[in-house]
Amino acid sequence: MKKTVFLGSLAAAGLAAGVASATTLEDVQAAGVLKCGVTTGLVGFAAPDANGNWEGFDVAVCRAVAAAVLGDGNAVEFVPTTGKTRFTALASGEVDLLARNTTWTFSRDVDLKFTFVGINYYDGQGFLVRKDLGVSSAKELDGATVCIQTGTTTELNLADFFRANGISYEPVPIETNAEAQQQYLSNACDVYTTDASGLAATRATFEDADAHMLLPEIISKEPLGPLVRHGDEQWSDIARWTLNALISAEELGVTSANLSEMAKGTNNPEINRLMGTEGNLGEMLGLEADWAQKAIGVAGNYGEIFEANIGESTPIGLARGLNAQWTQGGLIYSPPFR
Repeated sequence: MKKTVFLGSLAAAGLAAGVASATTLEDVQAAGVLKCGVTTGLVGFAAPDANGNWEGFDVAVCRAVAAAVLGDGNAVEFVPTTGKTRFTALASGEVDLLARNTTWTFSRDVDLKFTFVGINYYDGQGFLVRKDLGVSSAKELDGATVCIQTGTTTELNLADFFRANGISYEPVPIETNAEAQQQYLSNACDVYTTDASGLAATRATFEDADAHMLLPEIISKEPLGPLVRHGDEQWSDIARWTLNALISAEELGVTSANLSEMAKGTNNPEINRLMGTEGNLGEMLGLEADWAQKAIGVAGNYGEIFEANIGESTPIGLARGLNAQWTQGGLIYSPPFR
C-alpha cells in the first residue's frame, strides 16, 4: 500500500510539474506579445524608422510569426541584441525568437542547443573598402586594419582567409554595425567585413556611397535564418512553417493584393491548405485555421518582403541571386503544405 501511495504521489508531482511548465506558445499567448531578438540596427534588415517603429527584412519574420500566433503583426516587442548578447537573450528566455541575420552553424545548433527553423537569406562574407584605398581584391589587403564584429562567424572566417593567402591584418574589434560604420568612416580601419548583405545595407546609408565598394571575394557560406531554443517542438514548428508559408505563398502566386480572393477558395489544393480553407494544418500547430493567411497578410509573401526592404529598387539594391525561388534558379524552397 505504501508503494502505491508513493508512486501515486510521484505521478501527481509529475503532473503538477507538467501543468506548471508552460510552452512557449502558451507564454506568448498569455503575454499577448512576441518578444523578438533583432540586430541593434541594420537598415533594410532591422532598424527603427523616424517614429521608432521597427521595419526590415528580418523584422517581417517577427511580425509574421506574431500574426500567426496572436492575430496581430504589431504585437511584437523588439529586443535589440549584439553579436555577443543575442544567444544569451534567446537561451535565457528574454526573447522567444531570434531573427537577426544569424548564421546557421553546427556548433550553434548542437552545442548551444538552438533550433534554426529555416534560411531566409543565403549570404556570404565580403569586404567593404574605400575606392581610394586602391585595391581590387581582398588578397591585396596585406597589413590592413579590419573592423570586425566580435562574437560572430566572421572572426574565424577572416583569420582563415588571411592565413590561407599568407597575408596579415590588424583586427579592430567592434560590437555593433553602428560602431563599425563610425570606425570605418573615421578611418580607424581600412576594411569592414561582415555578411555581404550587411555591407550593402551599411554602404547604402553613406553620404557618398559611390566612394566605397564591395570587393569581389565572398569567402564563406552564411546561411542566415531565425532560430529558437531546443526542446519546444511545437514552437519551432510554428516558426518554421510561418517562414515556409511566406516562401510558399510566393511560389504559389499568393500576394498581399490577392490574398483575400485566394482565401475564398481556389482550384489548387495546396493554396487552399495554406489558406486554411481545406484540411486542418492550423489545428496541427495549435493555431487558428487561417494562421498562414494572417502571417502573409502583414507584409505579403517572401518576394514582396524581399523587394520592399532590400531588393534592387531599394537603396540597398540586392539582387535575388541565390535567394530567388527554386523555380527561378535560386535556393529558396519550402517543403509542401500537405
